[in-house]
Amino acid sequence: MFENLNWWEIGALLMLALLIFGERLPKVIGDGLRMLRGLRAMAQNATTDLSRELGTDIQLEDLHPKAFIRKHILSEEDEAAIRKPLQTLYDDVKGDLNGVKTELNEVASAVDIKKAPEKAAAPVEAPRPAQRYDLDAT
Repeated sequence: MFENLNWWEIGALLMLALLIFGERLPKVIGDGLRMLRGLRAMAQNATTDLSRELGTDIQLEDLHPKAFIRKHILSEEDEAAIRKPLQTLYDDVKGDLNGVKTELNEVASAVDIKKAPEKAAAPVEAPRPAQRYDLDAT
């Protein structure tokens, strides 16, 4: 939610909060933190109650539909059978990319400017001095 805020924006929000709440700002922050702790405790209690009622050790991550199916419906053999073709495809693509990377490194080392004799023999041109402009004239 707040991942796109920079320090200036956070400072501006704090100043705005200080203007709105004034001397009550510490009490408002404390109340907000107490509310967050209460919500976290309620979520933890709900997870504990759900685990107790279902008779399994359930985590919040397990409630995601993909994770639920993977954990409760598919056996380890079924999951391995599904992953095997994808794993071989992944290994093939990774091997091909490593081959391409090796070839690119060979080409880059063959064309390296430091090692190329025609570039080393060429005279190095001195850098031009920066042009000065009359700021009043422009």
